[in-house]
Amino acid sequence: VFFILRKKFNQITFLHVYHHSSMIINWWLCVKYVPGGQAFLIGMVNSFVHVFIYTYYGLSVLGPAEQKYLWWKRYLTILQLTQFVAIALHTSYNLFTDCDFSDGFNLVFFYIVTLIILSLNFYIQTYRRDKAKSP
Repeated sequence: VFFILRKKFNQITFLHVYHHSSMIINWWLCVKYVPGGQAFLIGMVNSFVHVFIYTYYGLSVLGPAEQKYLWWKRYLTILQLTQFVAIALHTSYNLFTDCDFSDGFNLVFFYIVTLIILSLNFYIQTYRRDKAKSP
C-alpha cells in the first residue's frame, strides 16, 4: 500500500506480493490450527523484524533530507534473511522429532524455504547490481 501511494511501482516485486498476500492465509491457518506453542516464536520474531522495517519506511517517506539516514537498507534484507533461516531451523525441529505439534505446521518449513530462495535472489539482484554500479 505504501509503495502504491508513493507511486513507487518499481518496488512492487513478486517477492513482496507473494509474501504479503500469503501471510493472510498463513496467519489465519496458524491461529486456527496451531495457536501458541511453537507458532508463537515465529510471530514474535517477525514482529521484531518489522519494527526495523517500518522504521526504515517511516524515515524514507520524510523526503530527501532523510536519505542520509537510510544507509542500512541492505542490512534490513540481511535481517529478514536471518529471520527466515531461524524460522526454518525452528520449524524443521518438528520434521525430525516425535513432536506432538500438528504435522500441518511442517508446511511452514517449506513456505519459509521459498521465502529464503526469493529473498536471496532479491539480495543478489539488488546489491550485486549496486556494487557493480559503484566505482
